[in-house]
Amino acid sequence: MLKMISFGLFALLATAQAFAAVKEEPVTYKDGDTTLNGFIVYDDAVQGKRPGIVVVHEWWGITAHTRSEARKFAEQGYTAFVADMFAGKTADNPTDAGGLAKGLMGNPAGMQARFNAAYAELAKHSTVDAKRIAGSGYCMGGSVVLNMARTGADLAGVVAFHAGLGTSTPAAPGKVKAKVLVLNGADDPFVKPDSIEAFKKEMDAAKVDYQFINYPGAVHAYTNPEATEKGKQFKLPLAYNAEVDKQAKSEAAKFLAGTLKK
Repeated sequence: MLKMISFGLFALLATAQAFAAVKEEPVTYKDGDTTLNGFIVYDDAVQGKRPGIVVVHEWWGITAHTRSEARKFAEQGYTAFVADMFAGKTADNPTDAGGLAKGLMGNPAGMQARFNAAYAELAKHSTVDAKRIAGSGYCMGGSVVLNMARTGADLAGVVAFHAGLGTSTPAAPGKVKAKVLVLNGADDPFVKPDSIEAFKKEMDAAKVDYQFINYPGAVHAYTNPEATEKGKQFKLPLAYNAEVDKQAKSEAAKFLAGTLKK
């Protein structure tokens, strides 16, 4: 009888573990009067509250890549929120993508409001410790999280993958709360050496706790498995780099674990 009970308990536990998995749930939320559609992604096998990460997409809008990155964060024990920066719009060509990105980045106050709407939605989720939130962005999204750090947003840290580094409002001394990690493709023609030098001078002058890592052989969008095909299709210097992607994600994981720990 005892063996039967033990086996039954084991079966129940195995069944519970089988159903415990990373969940991705659509979330409708607001930025003022604008309706946005993001995704909350978390592992329901993790008990209690955990740190959160706002995930900001590339200039294409929310793609399979963005959602995959959020899932990876959930697998690491975080709750990730995929921010909808374009109010549901996506692009399949550089002209439309550039227009969407220009509309967002050309309006700093609007960009901040979009990010803050996602931040607020993430912070109130039942799985999230609202005192431990970071941001992660890719290409345009990397620029977004860097700019949010510059504004003094209440973020523990930001990770910027193959991001543009320029800004119209440089970081001011004592204003930046977030630790900053920039993971750049050293052969990315969109990020010139002079812009890297200017960024480092800006961070140093503002006394920001930051790291800047250059990966030789990597160009723009090196984390995105769809980048190589896009690059060929539109004759742009975009390419996925599996080895650099792996290295950069390892650095990001270490950075976030150290930054978001209690």
